[in-house]
Amino acid sequence: MKRRIDHIRNVAIVAHVDHGKTTLVDALLRQSGIFRENELIKDRIMDSKDIERERGITILSKNTAIHYNDTKINIVDTPGHADFGGEVERVLKMVNGVVLLVDAFEGPMPQTKFVLKKAFELELPVIVCINKIDRPGARPKEVIDEVLELFIDLGANDEQLECPFIFASAKQGIATSDLDKPKEDMKDLFEMIVNYIPAPEGDEEGPLQVLISTIDYSEYVGRIGIGKIERGTIKLNQDAVIVNSERQGEAKKIRITKIYEFEGLDRVNVEEAKVGSIIAVTGVEGIHIGDTICDVDHPESLPFVKISEPTIAMTFSVNDSPFAGQEGKYLTSRHLRNRLYKEIQTDVSLRVEETDSTDAFKVSGRGELHLSVLIETMRREGYEFQVSKPEVLYKYINGKKYEPMEIVTIDVPEEFTGVVIEKLGKRKGELTHMTAANGGYSRLVFSIPARGLIGYRSEFMTDTKGNGILNTEFSDYEPYKGSIPTRSQGSLISFEKGEAVSYGLHSAQERGILFITPGTKVYEGMVVGSNPKGNDIEVNVCKKKQQSNVRASGSDEALRLSPPKIMSLEEALEFIEDDELIEITPENLRIRKSILDTTKRYKSKKRK
Repeated sequence: MKRRIDHIRNVAIVAHVDHGKTTLVDALLRQSGIFRENELIKDRIMDSKDIERERGITILSKNTAIHYNDTKINIVDTPGHADFGGEVERVLKMVNGVVLLVDAFEGPMPQTKFVLKKAFELELPVIVCINKIDRPGARPKEVIDEVLELFIDLGANDEQLECPFIFASAKQGIATSDLDKPKEDMKDLFEMIVNYIPAPEGDEEGPLQVLISTIDYSEYVGRIGIGKIERGTIKLNQDAVIVNSERQGEAKKIRITKIYEFEGLDRVNVEEAKVGSIIAVTGVEGIHIGDTICDVDHPESLPFVKISEPTIAMTFSVNDSPFAGQEGKYLTSRHLRNRLYKEIQTDVSLRVEETDSTDAFKVSGRGELHLSVLIETMRREGYEFQVSKPEVLYKYINGKKYEPMEIVTIDVPEEFTGVVIEKLGKRKGELTHMTAANGGYSRLVFSIPARGLIGYRSEFMTDTKGNGILNTEFSDYEPYKGSIPTRSQGSLISFEKGEAVSYGLHSAQERGILFITPGTKVYEGMVVGSNPKGNDIEVNVCKKKQQSNVRASGSDEALRLSPPKIMSLEEALEFIEDDELIEITPENLRIRKSILDTTKRYKSKKRK
């Protein structure tokens, strides 16, 4: 028999990138009294990885729990970026309601729509929290109307349209249900979660069912399955089976060796946990996202969310450059293989496939950001490897070629709309909407092939002088749109192995923009700059000035070098061509030709 578990609330906090989800969770944690008075706490505690803290984005969903009076509130902080949408879809299966966070200045953004649509599909009640009310130019009252318009666009029912609104400044730690009545704390938001989000329901006496929505990994205990108990009670040392709705007829026997519940930022060992609780279990080898842990006599699997398919692929291979093995700790194909297969244990939107070569693996993900975060994480862990140019994954339907399409939403000052429309037009982008946004900005919405966006972000930042905001969301597969012109620049390629010197660089910079400084070690076939004329040129950056005993006045003064363009990982991925690779080590990123030998490269080009 189903009954409400009144002392528990399971809620997800969803929002667009940078609308303040993680900061809001910080404020709730601080005010729930889980920290000691004198405890030192850094900001954005929930973003545990360095990359998350540096980029200000949440990549993996995080679980925490706080107590308000006698109610335990399990909170899941979700990613806001489209490339990590696979995370959002899954976590929503664990909760009974969502807090939708919207910036009081920006209003609803593309990802707001994405996460809200998922919540509506699962018929979850929504509390709308308008955040950053203290921000200059905040317009909370107008944003209410924009949110309700979005609800109507997504086909919200009457009940969903009656949702409560709350106004907050997560940074200051305040929330109020009435803008005219300022508050000192987050009490109004706590009250609203307890009163508006329904308690979980379930049969405490029934046979056990736990749906695993997230997998974590620890070096000490291996895989950790995180999910909600949908039915029954889970006990320590209990025998159970793992089943999956996708793999009917398969059942794997297991024993529950450890059960954890969440308290604040910690996982706490418990003897048993009842229906409605969000728990973590360890010691369960081979557990996957979407699995159901069941009672041995009742192996009934629960249906799970369909995970978004990858749209972009790259080849990860063992580093074979002349500098291989000098800077990294993990170098071999075995290291690379183990690390990639470990990643797919926790990241469901990623695919890893073997290739004809034992030294290379095809890695497919949701977008450029998805894959670049993986690359950056691996290089920080001490891996050394090479990656190829990202390529789009096509589908063939009835013999016809289809490609992934993205909806791109761009907010730019009006003066830059012309250049953005022109550039995206060349990349087969179609302008579908154009509206005047607030503060002299225009909002442009395009439908564009995913491959048209490869290499566009850095160009976009240059074109808009850093004032534009670009957001993408996967829409669908459509018939192939025809060829798109690729980069117009050629590469400046080092002619020999050695150390770059000012004299050689001075001669080379007349041919284009350099990527390196004097003292940089180079090798034959390494790309040291770009040539605006479009063709590849070999340059000798190691060339020293010949010494002579004749001295001319003025000619021996210091040579003037233009500042080099130091490429970020994303810029390098956007720059490289099909015959180039990026060598990735913990200390350096180097762009190189796939064939390093000048003569062999020239012959191969002729054959093509």
